[in-house]
Amino acid sequence: TSLGQSIARALGRKFIRMSLGGVRDEAEIRGHRRTYIGALPGRIMQALRRAESNNPVFMLDEVDKMGRDFRGDPSSALLEVLDPEQNREFRDHYLDVPFDLSQVMFITTGNLLDPIPGPLRDRMEILALSGYTEGEKVRIAEGYLIPRQRRENGLRQDEVEFTEATLRSLIRDYTREAGVRNLEREIGRVCRKVATKIAEGTVEGAVLVEADDLYDYLGRAHFYPETAERTEIPGVATGLGWTPFGGDIMFFEATLMPGKGGFTVTGKLGEVMKESASAARSYVRARTEELGIPRDIFARSDIHLHVPAGAIPKDGPSAGVTIATA
Repeated sequence: TSLGQSIARALGRKFIRMSLGGVRDEAEIRGHRRTYIGALPGRIMQALRRAESNNPVFMLDEVDKMGRDFRGDPSSALLEVLDPEQNREFRDHYLDVPFDLSQVMFITTGNLLDPIPGPLRDRMEILALSGYTEGEKVRIAEGYLIPRQRRENGLRQDEVEFTEATLRSLIRDYTREAGVRNLEREIGRVCRKVATKIAEGTVEGAVLVEADDLYDYLGRAHFYPETAERTEIPGVATGLGWTPFGGDIMFFEATLMPGKGGFTVTGKLGEVMKESASAARSYVRARTEELGIPRDIFARSDIHLHVPAGAIPKDGPSAGVTIATA
């Protein structure tokens, strides 16, 4: 949404935002016919009327969260709105005169592409915005988040300062996310505790929050950089997993023990991942000479493959090479 406001500012146009989350009635887009009691124009025409402009930047937020029911399908009504070939003569049921929407710059936002119907997706140019890098988050925190949290928590600029190492520690150890919402929450928590100490009179002058102080303010870290320690042990390999927050590292742990050629896979893996595990084992068995492995080791040993976080379902076709490495 802030990106849309920046685009409008850069173009010198008015900015309108309309949320489509939970909209399930076609009349919200196209308007009601005037024969109904309480009829209203559609929300698009209402927004243009409020903006008093026919060429604004129009942001349709959460386009992937529209519903549908017996009253119609709003995503089908949006087809005409978003198609530059059709929206020159957009007809709102209430106004019932053609209106030119081709001057409007429509921007839609969403988290997932799958719920958006194919014909609607076809009318959009899709830009995937990756999460911020650590350096970008540090600059955003210094330029925007810390000043705002100081202001909201009644602190003056000279009363609390964060070092860059503190911000990097906050990003790495307390918040793993694509955006900066949780980072702002954690900065706010620190600011509130500093404000409490100042009010109690336990500190005087400026408070410089160092990375080592975060434990006192926020408790123990939520995430640990354990990769180097765990991959030192033979049989542990790292893979990447998809999460809504931009992804995470997964560990694949394989161990060998005396047995009769058994193969056990644990960690709540889906069917595709289990097949990847079998394929990886077959790959290694087929290349024992190249890899310098004694040929009879599989006959006199059992192998156990485990993927930690056993309560979380895991599936996908790309884990085979990681399993083979483990």
